[in-house]
Amino acid sequence: QVQLVESGGGLVQAGGSLRLSCAGSGRTFSGYPMGWFRQAPGKEREFVARISRSGGTYYAGSVKGRFTISRDNAKNTVYLQMNSLKPEDTAVYYCNRKPGSDLTPGNYWGKGTLVTVSS
Repeated sequence: QVQLVESGGGLVQAGGSLRLSCAGSGRTFSGYPMGWFRQAPGKEREFVARISRSGGTYYAGSVKGRFTISRDNAKNTVYLQMNSLKPEDTAVYYCNRKPGSDLTPGNYWGKGTLVTVSS
């Protein structure tokens, strides 16, 4: 059974940084692209970042240049380094396995980690 567990969320002031982690288990982690999505209060879940099996990355326009997605296949972990945080980045952040190249999410989600950015 596939399990994804996010950590690293919290409260940070605008301009600050956080690093989220997603630990995966189950079927071979390294064989899949991984992604991060987020859902702000009252809004739909949206794509944030994707990393391919080979390490190629893609970002939503709203986070490009501020966020960095990376992976450590030996640790079955994917990361999201978030810098220059803004209040509009406040959301629950979810890890997702096998998001498509069209940025649609895969079937497996973590439970999420809350990021709150104060102004």
